[in-house]
Amino acid sequence: MGVWERLREALEREERGVLLTVVAGEGLGAKLLVLDDGERVGDESLAPYAGAEASGTVEAEGRTILAELVGPPLRVVIFGAVDVAESLCAYARVLGWRTVVVDPRPGLATRERLPSADEIVVAWPDTDEVAALIDERTAVVSLVHEERLDVPAMATALGQGAFYVGALGSKRAQEKRRAALEARGVGGIERIVGPVGLPLGGNTPPEIALAIAAEILSRTNGG
Repeated sequence: MGVWERLREALEREERGVLLTVVAGEGLGAKLLVLDDGERVGDESLAPYAGAEASGTVEAEGRTILAELVGPPLRVVIFGAVDVAESLCAYARVLGWRTVVVDPRPGLATRERLPSADEIVVAWPDTDEVAALIDERTAVVSLVHEERLDVPAMATALGQGAFYVGALGSKRAQEKRRAALEARGVGGIERIVGPVGLPLGGNTPPEIALAIAAEILSRTNGG
């Protein structure tokens, strides 16, 4: 089976891996597809460069190698069915990401309030159902201000190894969150980005959502 045929199959199955292509230098155009289960199809000379964690180029031995991550769309799990969540889901849709909004309050977690969300889950953040939504290629954002929701949301995100974990909140709120997580024995607290989003200076829900989307995009591209 050739590289393109296997790549098409991998995309249909939502398998994960990396596609390596020589874009300059010796062997121009050579490709190697490396899937997460170890399967390799293509030019084996490119195998040493298969450890890319983000799409980008690598300069090696006079060649430029393009690494492109293969897999299902980036998943963004958003805790809190608030106005910022809807705006973030709308931006994510344009970027080709999939979004899940989680909130245990059925009066807020509705399709009318969140028309742009791909999925809405009415559940508490620390349930097995929610944990199953998060892995190392998931971005997690907490938009809630209530400790009873925010703290378990952060604990679940860190415990599941999300590559990006961000949360709203002032410096005081961040300190309270840290103390609560430490009391639970949660590790990796220093990975929480707070206040979430690039400092674009906006204050409206769409502006805050844009700052968050920009920061997640920066992380996915190695920024």
